[in-house]
Amino acid sequence: MSEDVTYQAAKGVAEITLARGPVNALSVSFLESILEAFRRAAADDAVRAVILRSALPRRFSAGLDLDILMGKSGLEVRSFLERLYVGLADVQYGMGKPTIAAVNGAARGGGMTLAISCDVILAAESASFGYPEIELGLIPAIHFAHLPRIIGRHRAFDLLFTGRRFEAPEAAAMGLVSRVVPDDALDAEANALAASFAAKPPIAMRLGRAAFMRANDLDYRRSVANAVEDFCNLATTPEAQEGLAAFLQKRDPAWRR
Repeated sequence: MSEDVTYQAAKGVAEITLARGPVNALSVSFLESILEAFRRAAADDAVRAVILRSALPRRFSAGLDLDILMGKSGLEVRSFLERLYVGLADVQYGMGKPTIAAVNGAARGGGMTLAISCDVILAAESASFGYPEIELGLIPAIHFAHLPRIIGRHRAFDLLFTGRRFEAPEAAAMGLVSRVVPDDALDAEANALAASFAAKPPIAMRLGRAAFMRANDLDYRRSVANAVEDFCNLATTPEAQEGLAAFLQKRDPAWRR
């Protein structure tokens, strides 16, 4: 685990805190540290609930570190995506205890993947969300698999193919987040919810969550493999590389028409 990810456990609750400035962009090593923290919580029988939060003011996670994609081969992109899509799905599936994402600010792209992988999403009033991949010539492939099931096909298409930003109240109205709370109450709300989960009968919680995951898997794990293929196939195209370069150079992309 790196200094960008801290792990603390007390009174049955594990806290995983992200602190990779300036925006918690997901690099290979950062993501591996997050997965390691989740695995540590899963293996600790004394932990009954897990909170994923950010130490950066108004920033949950901006998504992928673009260095992962610029000029990289399909194999290099695939190695990262297998961690983000397959590794994250597997560790959450077998966690054995509830996980809570406390979203304190901007969540985009891969940051949305981190949040949605959790069982409950609490959002601060100032939190915002979005899937900006389409603006870069990419697609948020993993979200094709689960977002329509959460908010409906047509709402999902709107968000995924406009790439627009949307705020916490809209996310709550669509059913994407569980609760919206005042900014200064987010940590307390997450702690209270985790403590509530931790106080429940541990065997019933473990077996109940496992049953819930099986009932709601809906072939999701096979969809994860398809999402890896779809993203990798697009990420190495000249169009995607132009979109990434334009973003980094702060200019409009020159799309071929």
